[in-house]
Amino acid sequence: MLILTIFFCAAVHAQNKKYVLVVHGGAGTILKKNMTAEKEKAYTEALTQALQAGYNVIKNGGASLDAVEAAIHVLEDNPLFNAGKGAVFTHDGRNELDASIMDGKTLKAGAVAGVTTIRNPITAARAVMDRSEHVMMVGKGAEIFAKEAGLTIVDPKYFWTKERWKGLQEAIKEDSVKAVLDHNSKTTSKLGTINRDYKFGTVGCVALDNAGNLAAGTSTGGMTNKKYGRVGDSPIIGAGTYCDNRTAGISCTGWGEFFIRNVVAKTICDLIAYKGYSIEQASKEVLDNVGAMGGDGGLIILDKNGNMAMPFNTEGMYRGAVTADGKIEVQIYKN
Repeated sequence: MLILTIFFCAAVHAQNKKYVLVVHGGAGTILKKNMTAEKEKAYTEALTQALQAGYNVIKNGGASLDAVEAAIHVLEDNPLFNAGKGAVFTHDGRNELDASIMDGKTLKAGAVAGVTTIRNPITAARAVMDRSEHVMMVGKGAEIFAKEAGLTIVDPKYFWTKERWKGLQEAIKEDSVKAVLDHNSKTTSKLGTINRDYKFGTVGCVALDNAGNLAAGTSTGGMTNKKYGRVGDSPIIGAGTYCDNRTAGISCTGWGEFFIRNVVAKTICDLIAYKGYSIEQASKEVLDNVGAMGGDGGLIILDKNGNMAMPFNTEGMYRGAVTADGKIEVQIYKN
Protein backbone atom coordinates (compact mmCIF):
# COMPACT_ATOMS: atom_id res chain seq x y z
CA MET A 1 0.00 0.00 0.00
CA LEU A 2 1.33 3.41 -0.96
CA ILE A 3 2.47 5.62 1.90
CA LEU A 4 1.69 9.29 1.26
CA THR A 5 3.59 12.19 2.80
CA ILE A 6 3.05 15.79 1.64
CA PHE A 7 5.73 18.46 2.15
CA PHE A 8 5.10 22.11 1.30
CA CYS A 9 7.66 24.40 2.93
CA ALA A 10 10.09 21.82 4.27
CA ALA A 11 12.80 20.44 2.04
CA VAL A 12 12.64 16.99 0.51
CA HIS A 13 15.42 15.21 2.38
CA ALA A 14 17.23 12.93 -0.01
CA GLN A 15 19.76 11.55 2.45
CA ASN A 16 19.62 7.80 3.03
CA LYS A 17 16.69 7.37 0.66
CA LYS A 18 16.52 5.64 -2.68
CA TYR A 19 14.17 7.33 -5.10
CA VAL A 20 12.64 5.59 -8.09
CA LEU A 21 10.65 8.39 -9.71
CA VAL A 22 10.63 12.19 -9.69
CA VAL A 23 8.32 14.66 -11.45
CA HIS A 24 7.97 18.39 -11.98
CA GLY A 25 5.09 20.55 -13.14
CA GLY A 26 6.97 23.74 -13.91
CA ALA A 27 8.88 26.49 -12.12
CA GLY A 28 8.16 30.20 -11.76
CA THR A 29 6.73 32.92 -9.57
CA ILE A 30 4.90 30.58 -7.22
CA LEU A 31 4.14 32.26 -3.89
CA LYS A 32 2.02 30.77 -1.12
CA LYS A 33 0.40 34.17 -0.49
CA ASN A 34 -0.97 34.13 -4.05
CA MET A 35 -2.27 30.54 -3.91
CA THR A 36 -5.76 29.64 -2.75
CA ALA A 37 -6.17 26.59 -0.56
CA GLU A 38 -8.30 24.97 -3.24
CA LYS A 39 -5.75 25.48 -6.00
CA GLU A 40 -2.90 24.34 -3.79
CA LYS A 41 -4.81 21.16 -3.04
CA ALA A 42 -5.51 20.64 -6.75
CA TYR A 43 -1.82 20.93 -7.66
CA THR A 44 -0.82 18.63 -4.83
CA GLU A 45 -3.37 16.01 -5.84
CA ALA A 46 -2.34 16.19 -9.49
CA LEU A 47 1.35 15.72 -8.71
CA THR A 48 0.47 12.87 -6.36
CA GLN A 49 -1.62 11.17 -9.06
CA ALA A 50 1.26 11.45 -11.53
CA LEU A 51 3.72 10.01 -9.03
CA GLN A 52 1.29 7.21 -8.19
CA ALA A 53 0.80 6.34 -11.86
CA GLY A 54 4.53 6.12 -12.50
CA TYR A 55 5.26 4.27 -9.28
CA ASN A 56 2.60 1.66 -10.05
CA VAL A 57 4.47 0.76 -13.24
CA ILE A 58 7.79 0.35 -11.42
CA LYS A 59 6.25 -1.48 -8.46
CA ASN A 60 4.80 -4.04 -10.84
CA GLY A 61 8.14 -4.59 -12.57
CA GLY A 62 7.55 -2.31 -15.53
CA ALA A 63 10.17 -0.37 -17.48
CA SER A 64 11.26 3.15 -16.57
CA LEU A 65 10.17 4.38 -20.03
CA ASP A 66 6.63 3.17 -19.33
CA ALA A 67 6.68 4.81 -15.90
CA VAL A 68 7.77 8.15 -17.36
CA GLU A 69 5.09 8.02 -20.02
CA ALA A 70 2.39 7.09 -17.49
CA ALA A 71 3.30 9.91 -15.10
CA ILE A 72 3.48 12.54 -17.83
CA HIS A 73 0.14 11.40 -19.26
CA VAL A 74 -1.52 12.39 -15.99
CA LEU A 75 0.01 15.86 -16.14
CA GLU A 76 -0.71 16.34 -19.85
CA ASP A 77 -4.37 15.54 -19.24
CA ASN A 78 -4.64 18.04 -16.37
CA PRO A 79 -5.33 21.69 -17.39
CA LEU A 80 -3.38 22.97 -14.37
CA PHE A 81 -0.13 22.39 -16.24
CA ASN A 82 1.31 23.90 -19.40
CA ALA A 83 1.34 20.64 -21.33
CA GLY A 84 -1.34 18.79 -23.26
CA LYS A 85 -4.80 19.95 -22.17
CA GLY A 86 -3.42 22.96 -20.27
CA ALA A 87 -1.06 24.20 -23.00
CA VAL A 88 -0.60 27.94 -23.38
CA PHE A 89 -1.44 29.85 -26.57
CA THR A 90 0.85 31.24 -29.21
CA HIS A 91 0.49 34.82 -30.45
CA ASP A 92 -1.77 33.49 -33.23
CA GLY A 93 -4.10 31.79 -30.72
CA ARG A 94 -2.88 28.24 -31.30
CA ASN A 95 -1.66 25.53 -28.95
CA GLU A 96 1.67 24.18 -30.20
CA LEU A 97 3.02 21.29 -28.15
CA ASP A 98 6.52 19.86 -27.71
CA ALA A 99 7.81 16.74 -25.96
CA SER A 100 10.79 14.40 -25.72
CA ILE A 101 11.76 11.13 -24.08
CA MET A 102 15.07 9.30 -23.67
CA ASP A 103 16.17 5.80 -22.69
CA GLY A 104 19.17 5.78 -20.36
CA LYS A 105 20.14 2.20 -21.26
CA THR A 106 20.41 2.61 -25.03
CA LEU A 107 20.60 6.42 -25.37
CA LYS A 108 17.75 6.19 -27.85
CA ALA A 109 15.52 9.25 -27.88
CA GLY A 110 12.42 10.65 -29.52
CA ALA A 111 10.85 14.09 -29.76
CA VAL A 112 8.06 16.08 -31.39
CA ALA A 113 7.67 19.84 -31.71
CA GLY A 114 4.98 22.25 -32.82
CA VAL A 115 2.18 19.68 -32.88
CA THR A 116 -1.45 20.75 -32.55
CA THR A 117 -3.62 17.62 -32.72
CA ILE A 118 -1.85 14.95 -30.66
CA ARG A 119 -3.55 14.49 -27.30
CA ASN A 120 -0.44 13.20 -25.52
CA PRO A 121 2.77 14.50 -27.10
CA ILE A 122 4.94 12.36 -24.79
CA THR A 123 3.48 9.27 -26.43
CA ALA A 124 4.22 10.72 -29.84
CA ALA A 125 7.83 11.29 -28.76
CA ARG A 126 7.96 7.67 -27.58
CA ALA A 127 6.59 6.52 -30.95
CA VAL A 128 9.27 8.49 -32.82
CA MET A 129 11.89 6.76 -30.70
CA ASP A 130 10.44 3.25 -30.94
CA ARG A 131 8.89 3.18 -34.41
CA SER A 132 11.11 5.32 -36.60
CA GLU A 133 14.77 5.79 -37.44
CA HIS A 134 14.55 9.45 -36.43
CA VAL A 135 14.90 11.43 -33.19
CA MET A 136 12.69 14.46 -33.84
CA MET A 137 9.62 15.14 -35.96
CA VAL A 138 7.84 18.49 -36.15
CA GLY A 139 4.51 20.00 -37.12
CA LYS A 140 2.28 18.38 -39.69
CA GLY A 141 4.72 15.56 -40.39
CA ALA A 142 4.77 14.56 -36.74
CA GLU A 143 0.97 14.61 -36.67
CA ILE A 144 0.70 12.39 -39.75
CA PHE A 145 3.20 9.97 -38.22
CA ALA A 146 1.29 9.91 -34.93
CA LYS A 147 -2.01 9.22 -36.67
CA GLU A 148 -0.48 6.38 -38.69
CA ALA A 149 0.97 5.00 -35.45
CA GLY A 150 -2.52 4.82 -33.96
CA LEU A 151 -2.10 7.57 -31.35
CA THR A 152 -5.08 9.56 -30.08
CA ILE A 153 -5.71 12.53 -32.36
CA VAL A 154 -7.98 15.37 -31.22
CA ASP A 155 -9.47 18.56 -32.62
CA PRO A 156 -7.20 21.50 -31.69
CA LYS A 157 -10.16 22.90 -29.71
CA TYR A 158 -9.53 20.15 -27.15
CA PHE A 159 -6.57 22.13 -25.81
CA TRP A 160 -8.50 25.39 -25.30
CA THR A 161 -8.85 26.49 -21.67
CA LYS A 162 -10.25 29.74 -20.35
CA GLU A 163 -7.30 30.48 -18.06
CA ARG A 164 -4.69 30.05 -20.81
CA TRP A 165 -6.72 32.16 -23.25
CA LYS A 166 -6.93 34.91 -20.65
CA GLY A 167 -3.16 34.69 -20.22
CA LEU A 168 -2.67 35.25 -23.94
CA GLN A 169 -4.88 38.35 -23.93
CA GLU A 170 -2.93 39.79 -21.00
CA ALA A 171 0.37 39.08 -22.77
CA ILE A 172 -0.82 40.71 -25.99
CA LYS A 173 -1.95 43.75 -24.02
CA GLU A 174 1.49 44.02 -22.43
CA ASP A 175 3.02 43.76 -25.89
CA SER A 176 0.90 46.70 -27.04
CA VAL A 177 1.90 48.81 -24.06
CA LYS A 178 5.56 47.96 -24.60
CA ALA A 179 5.29 48.89 -28.28
CA VAL A 180 4.04 52.36 -27.34
CA LEU A 181 6.82 52.81 -24.79
CA ASP A 182 9.41 51.63 -27.32
CA HIS A 183 8.05 54.07 -29.89
CA ASN A 184 8.19 56.96 -27.45
CA SER A 185 11.75 56.08 -26.47
CA LYS A 186 12.73 55.43 -30.11
CA THR A 187 13.63 51.78 -29.45
CA THR A 188 12.24 48.60 -30.90
CA SER A 189 11.48 45.19 -29.41
CA LYS A 190 10.90 42.82 -32.30
CA LEU A 191 10.28 39.75 -30.17
CA GLY A 192 7.70 41.36 -27.89
CA THR A 193 7.26 40.97 -24.17
CA ILE A 194 8.88 38.12 -22.27
CA ASN A 195 6.96 38.01 -19.01
CA ARG A 196 8.43 35.51 -16.59
CA ASP A 197 4.97 34.54 -15.41
CA TYR A 198 3.94 33.46 -18.92
CA LYS A 199 6.61 30.91 -19.78
CA PHE A 200 6.49 28.25 -17.09
CA GLY A 201 4.46 25.09 -16.49
CA THR A 202 6.40 22.48 -18.44
CA VAL A 203 6.06 18.96 -16.99
CA GLY A 204 8.63 16.21 -16.74
CA CYS A 205 9.54 12.91 -15.15
CA VAL A 206 12.61 10.76 -14.51
CA ALA A 207 12.30 7.12 -13.43
CA LEU A 208 14.59 4.29 -12.28
CA ASP A 209 13.19 0.80 -12.72
CA ASN A 210 13.94 -2.47 -10.96
CA ALA A 211 16.44 -3.43 -13.67
CA GLY A 212 18.49 -0.33 -12.92
CA ASN A 213 17.51 1.52 -16.09
CA LEU A 214 16.79 5.24 -16.16
CA ALA A 215 14.40 7.13 -18.45
CA ALA A 216 13.51 10.80 -18.69
CA GLY A 217 10.79 12.76 -20.45
CA THR A 218 9.52 16.33 -20.79
CA SER A 219 6.33 17.84 -22.25
CA THR A 220 5.24 21.45 -22.71
CA GLY A 221 2.98 23.94 -24.41
CA GLY A 222 5.88 26.37 -24.62
CA MET A 223 5.68 30.08 -23.91
CA THR A 224 2.52 32.21 -23.88
CA ASN A 225 2.41 34.63 -26.84
CA LYS A 226 5.33 32.89 -28.58
CA LYS A 227 5.80 33.83 -32.21
CA TYR A 228 7.39 32.62 -35.45
CA GLY A 229 7.15 28.88 -34.69
CA ARG A 230 9.32 29.23 -31.61
CA VAL A 231 10.54 25.98 -30.03
CA GLY A 232 12.11 25.84 -26.57
CA ASP A 233 14.37 23.36 -24.85
CA SER A 234 11.82 20.68 -23.93
CA PRO A 235 12.00 18.63 -27.16
CA ILE A 236 15.73 19.16 -27.62
CA ILE A 237 17.79 16.21 -26.45
CA GLY A 238 20.67 17.49 -24.32
CA ALA A 239 19.00 20.79 -23.50
CA GLY A 240 15.66 20.09 -21.81
CA THR A 241 15.96 16.31 -21.54
CA TYR A 242 18.84 13.87 -21.25
CA CYS A 243 19.28 10.41 -19.77
CA ASP A 244 22.23 8.03 -19.42
CA ASN A 245 22.39 5.03 -17.08
CA ARG A 246 26.05 5.84 -16.42
CA THR A 247 25.20 9.23 -14.92
CA ALA A 248 21.62 10.46 -14.51
CA GLY A 249 18.27 11.32 -16.04
CA ILE A 250 17.23 14.97 -16.24
CA SER A 251 14.11 16.96 -17.17
CA CYS A 252 14.17 20.76 -17.21
CA THR A 253 11.66 23.58 -16.96
CA GLY A 254 12.14 27.30 -17.40
CA TRP A 255 13.23 29.88 -19.94
CA GLY A 256 14.03 27.56 -22.81
CA GLU A 257 16.37 29.80 -24.76
CA PHE A 258 18.83 29.87 -21.87
CA PHE A 259 18.58 26.13 -21.28
CA ILE A 260 19.35 25.54 -24.96
CA ARG A 261 22.33 27.89 -24.94
CA ASN A 262 23.76 26.16 -21.87
CA VAL A 263 22.90 22.65 -23.12
CA VAL A 264 21.77 22.15 -19.54
CA ALA A 265 20.81 18.49 -19.28
CA LYS A 266 23.81 17.06 -21.15
CA THR A 267 26.26 19.42 -19.47
CA ILE A 268 25.12 18.22 -16.05
CA CYS A 269 25.65 14.60 -17.11
CA ASP A 270 29.10 15.47 -18.44
CA LEU A 271 30.12 17.11 -15.16
CA ILE A 272 29.08 13.95 -13.35
CA ALA A 273 30.88 11.68 -15.83
CA TYR A 274 34.11 13.58 -16.38
CA LYS A 275 34.61 15.60 -13.21
CA GLY A 276 33.05 13.27 -10.70
CA TYR A 277 30.55 15.86 -9.51
CA SER A 278 27.59 14.87 -7.38
CA ILE A 279 24.18 15.51 -8.90
CA GLU A 280 23.77 18.48 -6.56
CA GLN A 281 27.12 20.02 -7.54
CA ALA A 282 26.59 19.55 -11.26
CA SER A 283 23.02 20.87 -11.21
CA LYS A 284 23.93 23.93 -9.18
CA GLU A 285 26.87 24.87 -11.38
CA VAL A 286 24.88 24.68 -14.60
CA LEU A 287 21.79 26.36 -13.17
CA ASP A 288 24.03 29.14 -11.81
CA ASN A 289 25.31 29.64 -15.36
CA VAL A 290 21.73 29.92 -16.61
CA GLY A 291 21.00 32.53 -13.94
CA ALA A 292 24.16 34.50 -14.69
CA MET A 293 23.00 34.84 -18.29
CA GLY A 294 19.59 36.14 -17.20
CA GLY A 295 17.60 32.93 -17.43
CA ASP A 296 15.63 31.10 -14.77
CA GLY A 297 13.91 27.82 -14.15
CA GLY A 298 14.69 24.48 -12.59
CA LEU A 299 15.12 20.77 -13.17
CA ILE A 300 14.72 17.34 -11.68
CA ILE A 301 17.54 14.81 -11.68
CA LEU A 302 17.72 11.16 -10.64
CA ASP A 303 20.89 9.09 -10.84
CA LYS A 304 21.54 5.38 -11.27
CA ASN A 305 21.84 4.91 -7.50
CA GLY A 306 18.46 6.45 -6.73
CA ASN A 307 19.81 9.81 -5.57
CA MET A 308 17.74 12.80 -6.64
CA ALA A 309 17.81 16.60 -6.60
CA MET A 310 15.31 19.28 -7.62
CA PRO A 311 17.16 22.62 -7.87
CA PHE A 312 15.56 25.83 -9.17
CA ASN A 313 16.32 29.56 -9.10
CA THR A 314 12.70 30.79 -9.12
CA GLU A 315 10.22 31.37 -6.29
CA GLY A 316 8.86 27.87 -6.58
CA MET A 317 8.59 24.69 -8.62
CA TYR A 318 5.83 22.12 -8.64
CA ARG A 319 7.71 18.92 -7.86
CA GLY A 320 7.54 15.54 -6.20
CA ALA A 321 9.27 12.19 -5.75
CA VAL A 322 8.60 8.59 -4.79
CA THR A 323 10.98 6.50 -2.72
CA ALA A 324 11.64 2.82 -3.40
CA ASP A 325 9.31 1.89 -0.52
CA GLY A 326 6.44 3.92 -1.99
CA LYS A 327 6.55 7.12 0.03
CA ILE A 328 5.40 10.13 -1.97
CA GLU A 329 6.85 13.59 -1.29
CA VAL A 330 5.39 16.72 -2.90
CA GLN A 331 6.58 20.33 -2.72
CA ILE A 332 5.50 23.59 -4.32
CA TYR A 333 7.18 26.61 -2.77
CA LYS A 334 10.70 27.86 -2.40
CA ASN A 335 12.33 26.46 0.71
